[in-house]
Amino acid sequence: MRASDRAYSTLLGEIQSGTLRPGSVLGEVEQASRLGVSRTPLREALGRLASDGLVVQQSPRMTVVTAIDADDIQELFELRRALEEAAARLAAERGDRARFGDLASSLAAVDLDTGRDAYYALISRFDEELDAAVANDYLVSALRTVRTHLVRVRRLARDNPGRLAASVSEHRLIASAIAAGDADLAAHATHVHLHNALTNILESLK
Repeated sequence: MRASDRAYSTLLGEIQSGTLRPGSVLGEVEQASRLGVSRTPLREALGRLASDGLVVQQSPRMTVVTAIDADDIQELFELRRALEEAAARLAAERGDRARFGDLASSLAAVDLDTGRDAYYALISRFDEELDAAVANDYLVSALRTVRTHLVRVRRLARDNPGRLAASVSEHRLIASAIAAGDADLAAHATHVHLHNALTNILESLK
């Protein structure tokens, strides 16, 4: 792995996990030393993070982790809604129905009481299947950018077992609609899921 890729991956993980909180100052000299890279690959990494919207350069040698508030989250979900509803429609029209049928069955068998790792693994698999099904590199690239920010947003929301259980059911309905080739239902179920997710996140911030 290139030094710039390693620095980017480390800083991205720290921003998404909250180790580097909004407003954290990323001094060029300090970060290069901490990450064990020279300034050139560090600048490349910071440039990528700036393109992602996760940091902003305040001076030639100082970069700051961007803040995220309720307005930012609502704007992110406006974009997410447009992208994911379109993706659900395309997946219902183009995707492998058997794969989404298997996903729906796996989601129906999720037991959150015995651990949530299986659920999170299924959601990752769902995203991968959705990306493959839409067969549109531009849409997939935009979705991946949104997901980069969603990691931060989800971390801000307080744990809500009831919401998690509802999310399982919502994803199962989306997968079932795609498996049935019902584009309208897939898009509508995605709309409902995102509405509920946004409502929960904003409530948790109060």
